[in-house]
Amino acid sequence: MRAQADPIEFAGAADRLAAAVGAAGTTRRLAAGEALFRQRDPARAIFVVRSGRVLLVRHTPAGQRVLLHNARPGELLAEAALFAEAYHCDAIAATAAELRVIPTPALRDALRRDPALALGLAGTLAHQVQGLRARLALRDLRPAEDRVLAALALHAGPEDGPEDGAVHLPGPLVELAAEIGLSHETLYRTLAALERAGQIERSGGDIRLIQPGPGRRS
Repeated sequence: MRAQADPIEFAGAADRLAAAVGAAGTTRRLAAGEALFRQRDPARAIFVVRSGRVLLVRHTPAGQRVLLHNARPGELLAEAALFAEAYHCDAIAATAAELRVIPTPALRDALRRDPALALGLAGTLAHQVQGLRARLALRDLRPAEDRVLAALALHAGPEDGPEDGAVHLPGPLVELAAEIGLSHETLYRTLAALERAGQIERSGGDIRLIQPGPGRRS
């Protein structure tokens, strides 16, 4: 069983938020590599990813690039803008992407009028916090083999199903490496070691878990 639900399951809640603001909402299209917003830009809207992927990236004072999240279709993006004056990170399109723009003043008004809408948003945010905690916990796992197995398990198909163990990463391996705090060279070496140990299978760009990792039931 995957440790977190597919965000597409929460697309209905995001769609209700977009519908609640009516004509105040707009559509934004991004080319791959284009910025949606930058760290410290005024926070004026939250977003629903309609297609493509958008990376949330923070830059440390030392200049290190930290990948915070890889947002996929159906996910809310920059929801903290409801309560913040500025965005806390950069949002960069990893691929061509389309987003629904939900202005925060209009959304606040809609939430005040509709308690059910507010409850739906709270549930969606709780789900995303759970996912964030799971991803952060990966960075504490040692050795690298355990960290990589747990990360793959988060994206693996349900056990005993037709895709048992099949890993569906939202982006390239270099993004997975950044998300779990490894260099891409270390990730590639670790995948090779896991394959030699018989814990994963690789065929082209496909990966399948053979033995349960830390994030899967034994």
